[in-house]
Amino acid sequence: MRRPTAPTAALLVTLALAHALAGCSKEPEAPPAAAPATPADAAPAAATPVPQPPALKARSYIVIDHDSGRVLAALEPDSRQEPASLTKLMTAYGVFRALKEGRIKLDDMVTISEHAWKQEGSRMFVETGKQVSVENLIQGMIVQSGNDATVALAEHVAGTEPAFVEMMNAYAKQLGMSGSRFTNSAGMPDAEHYVTARDVALLSSALIHEFPQYYRWYAQREFSWNGITQQNRNGLLWRDPTVDGVKTGHTESAGYCLVASAKRDGMRLVSAVLGTESMRAREDANAALLDYGFNFYQTRRLYAAGEPLATGRVWKGATSEVGLVLKRDLYVTGQRGPVGSVKADLDVPGRLVAPLSVATPIGKVSIVVDGATIATHDLYPAADVPAGGLLRRAFDTVRLWFN
Repeated sequence: MRRPTAPTAALLVTLALAHALAGCSKEPEAPPAAAPATPADAAPAAATPVPQPPALKARSYIVIDHDSGRVLAALEPDSRQEPASLTKLMTAYGVFRALKEGRIKLDDMVTISEHAWKQEGSRMFVETGKQVSVENLIQGMIVQSGNDATVALAEHVAGTEPAFVEMMNAYAKQLGMSGSRFTNSAGMPDAEHYVTARDVALLSSALIHEFPQYYRWYAQREFSWNGITQQNRNGLLWRDPTVDGVKTGHTESAGYCLVASAKRDGMRLVSAVLGTESMRAREDANAALLDYGFNFYQTRRLYAAGEPLATGRVWKGATSEVGLVLKRDLYVTGQRGPVGSVKADLDVPGRLVAPLSVATPIGKVSIVVDGATIATHDLYPAADVPAGGLLRRAFDTVRLWFN
């Protein structure tokens, strides 16, 4: 990531954040006094050593922290892989967006088309011409991995499956899934249908963050329809009580795939393993990645969304200052043990000219841990700043000539 440089950053503020990791929520108003010298015989506590990630038999894998986005371990995370039914994570994202925006409802009754009914592979066993609620189809897609339910949902949201696929690719671009492309909604094999481990982990994290009211279905262990009860294929739901999702996938060419998520002591991780040789192998691999992340890393919140990190001078505005805030809580992930060197660099233009909108970013904050930038986030005005009156604008115009 590009670090702000002196010529381009008219306002570059370095915040000491070690105190935040220790539990403080705000910056002190004055610099803290120098800490007393450590006695020679009192050695500082050592951080937990972080070993190499586990050696796993998979084509690709990644494990990330859900809140900070930090990658804790990875193998070929950006290589193109066949996703099989992991595709349904993106289909679910599109369906959940439609629900959130009010374009469809859970109690909508969907008439099953012949195209949906004819889908091969795993099925919910819906019947042509019958009506099924959106809520039941979602459970059929998530729990039973039904290709028929998936296509029926795609058609209900967009009219046709090809139209829904266009939406899938547009949402993928919005989410930053730069290594993925979809040609169908269910995950049928296609040379131009692919994802990366990094992208499906990012997508899963977005599902959890944006749609907590719907994410609960990923922890559902079984679902019955048409007299047939099918179990969720994610065996980790039975093996580990902290696991609450996410999705399996399998075809002969894709191998056995699984994206998993678990939450322990307030810390959530998301792991993605693609291309293993068996159901057990994909479960063992994800379990090993989750244990590795939880055992050797910790995540702390530094700032809450909406909490000012700094104050910016505003020109030609109804007010002369505005707080600089984050849209989401800001977290940092590091190895377990004492906090190392952590700081935040704010890069904001020196001339903030009204009007300013809370919807438009006006700068960035980079989180630097032990000298390495691990994340960069947009900063926003804490409130809208409309243009000031004629006199204020004229006065600031003159002042800007000399700044």
